[in-house]
Amino acid sequence: MKLRFAPSPTGYLHVGGARTALYNWLLARRSGGSFILRIEDTDISRSTEDAIEAIIEDMRWLGLDWDEGPEVGGDHWPYRQTGRAPLYLSAARRLLEEGKAYRCFCLPEELAERRERAADEGRSPMYDKRCRGIPADEAKNMEREGKPFALRFMVPEGETVVSDLIRGEVTFGNAEIEDFVLLRSDGSPTYNLAVVVDDLDMQVSHVVRGDDHLPNTPKQILLYRALGAEEPAFAHLPMIVGQDGKPLSKRHGDVAVGRFRDMGFLPEAMINFLALLGWSLDDSTTLIDRETLIANFSLERVSSKPAVWDSDKLLWMNAQYIMALGEDELALEVAPFLVAEGLMDAEDAVARDKLLRAAPLIRERIKVLADAVPLLGFLFGEVGIAEEARELLQGDDNVKILKETGKRLLELETFDAAAIEGTLRAMAEELGTKPRKAFQPIRVAVAGSKVSPPLFESMEILGREKCMQRIARALEAGS
Repeated sequence: MKLRFAPSPTGYLHVGGARTALYNWLLARRSGGSFILRIEDTDISRSTEDAIEAIIEDMRWLGLDWDEGPEVGGDHWPYRQTGRAPLYLSAARRLLEEGKAYRCFCLPEELAERRERAADEGRSPMYDKRCRGIPADEAKNMEREGKPFALRFMVPEGETVVSDLIRGEVTFGNAEIEDFVLLRSDGSPTYNLAVVVDDLDMQVSHVVRGDDHLPNTPKQILLYRALGAEEPAFAHLPMIVGQDGKPLSKRHGDVAVGRFRDMGFLPEAMINFLALLGWSLDDSTTLIDRETLIANFSLERVSSKPAVWDSDKLLWMNAQYIMALGEDELALEVAPFLVAEGLMDAEDAVARDKLLRAAPLIRERIKVLADAVPLLGFLFGEVGIAEEARELLQGDDNVKILKETGKRLLELETFDAAAIEGTLRAMAEELGTKPRKAFQPIRVAVAGSKVSPPLFESMEILGREKCMQRIARALEAGS
């Protein structure tokens, strides 16, 4: 199987596009075939280099490598439509010479006026084919005179059947397909011409894409046949919708792949979640690793019904993947978020060692990697005392606990979690205070918050000197 993912670089990579890329990649990897990344940038006014770079970065982050395309090369270079114009012009010229396309001299404002009039009269706003009847010689003369024209495909009579691998047979009456434009009046190709020429040239065997492209498919099948070629197999994936049943968009929250990376989702969790948006391994399995996906993915188990985006499920899945990370792996994943907040230097060996010791303490407390920042920040930098926690530093009992804590920590021979816990529990008992109540002001003093990783382990990592300094600060704040 030879498959492709062909995004338009007019913005970020949408999670729906990422799901399409993933399905194509899985099919290619399972079949031992190849996967192409092709940039469809014919919309020059909206395509940007930044968007291309972002798409490539997101694909790399997801681990969806490609066999042909940008940064990789291949036999069909370039893999950007703006560099492939001669191929499109050659195909269009051939269709014109064979009488399968014709010059349309209608001006844009004329077309707009006719569409508006047709709509007002309750008629179809399709192109009325008026230039189709211009004799070839006359059309050539008009071209020589410099009259601008677009090139339109001559849709034949009859019907076109799309044998979809997910939806089954879908029939389109050709009478409902207008003579669509192949080349605009400025000579630039339209999407339908470019995609057919590219897929033919790159020998794509299967076109797997979102069902929003289904209306384009009969046009493309007609083009394949007009060019004397057999069309590839088509499969149109169900749309992704929000909980309200409407197509997933910004109103439902984050939909850009890059945003999920920035929030601290793991690529393996995203891959697992995206795979299940329309496909299933069986009736019960949720957590599926990449190797299992490759070994089992097929279009036969892809549903034709819309897939519902479930943010809570994605968060749960990401938490499961975080818990499965080794200690070194977790520290490595968390580090960039602490670096981004200026809490640690990536080159600081002491900070890296501290993170290796601290990361396991939060493994079961975070759902995304960014959650580590507020939990671990006090270990790497000076933090203030949260306003809502200041009350735990006030009052005679809390002040007494903090003073006694400072005294006992100073007397410890070894400053490790076991020794700290032992002496603080003994202190609470001697003071006649329940341990949980006694440890609250200590936690606020050390971490600046009511919430932190396990207290005694955190104090060991922070070190005796820092703990003593923060207890002294807390006593000042509570006085």
